Amino acid sequence: MTQWTTSDMPSQKGRSAVITGTGGLGLEDALELARTGGEVILAGRNPQKGAEAVARIQSEVPSAKVRFEQVDLASLKSIADFAARLKGQRESLDLLINNAAVMTPPKREATSDGFELQLGTNYLGHFALSAHLMPLLRKGTNARVVTLSSVAARAGVIDFDDLHATRSYQPMRAYGQSKLACLLFAFELQRRSEANRWGVASIAAHPGISRTDLLHNAPGRWSASGMMRTFLWFLFQPASQGALPTLFAATSPEAKAGAYYGPDKLSEMRGHPTLAKVPQRAEDRTAANRLWRVSEELTQVAFQ
Repeated sequence: MTQWTTSDMPSQKGRSAVITGTGGLGLEDALELARTGGEVILAGRNPQKGAEAVARIQSEVPSAKVRFEQVDLASLKSIADFAARLKGQRESLDLLINNAAVMTPPKREATSDGFELQLGTNYLGHFALSAHLMPLLRKGTNARVVTLSSVAARAGVIDFDDLHATRSYQPMRAYGQSKLACLLFAFELQRRSEANRWGVASIAAHPGISRTDLLHNAPGRWSASGMMRTFLWFLFQPASQGALPTLFAATSPEAKAGAYYGPDKLSEMRGHPTLAKVPQRAEDRTAANRLWRVSEELTQVAFQ
């Protein structure tokens, strides 16, 4: 794993992937998977951004097998419709990268199903998507689900008494909760895959601190975090570097099911892929099991 880069990626020829998010890390993931011969479906909310992402990939990799599919992770109906389209188009799927996210909107917002926006998009949307696509993944070859967490998960707390921040909304606290939930989910999915013999590996990853538009899009360019991203840009590694832990988890024969990968330098803020330190709260199996049950109730989706 020492100094692992995209040049170490094995061929993805014959493999298929769904990646959520059309910019930043998702775009980098898609570009490299396409470059190594994989079939890539970029899934996102905005068709224009999707078309731009596909065009960029095709300009760099003329032979790329890549297309866009519309899905809004803040809508359970949209997720179900997207999954139904895929099931009608294909027999199997080899890789799902749960990447898309929203970060710290200054005021509390809700999804179309009434979930707090960050928990609903970053976690519950991906929980539902993973469940819907599990039948395809179970028919895949060495199938993997890679779910993105964040360094923010270190401070995350699952507030089961106010899961959707209806009583008190603090942007970064809600974001940290959503990313801790993603990590708890990744570990619990691996345990359940093993117990039920689904044959699908679940792996978690985080990008460190990377130069994407995440800090500009939700909090706003002139928020404290947005200005840090703008004026202290040199503290952030390029998105292509931030994508390496995800790509390692998604493709490397050395990546271990149930593991968590992140950058190896500056307290996991930047660098090359390595095993990340798991926050203590992410090791709580009781909380993970409870979160799973609550998630099934909220999304009305079960893994099969």
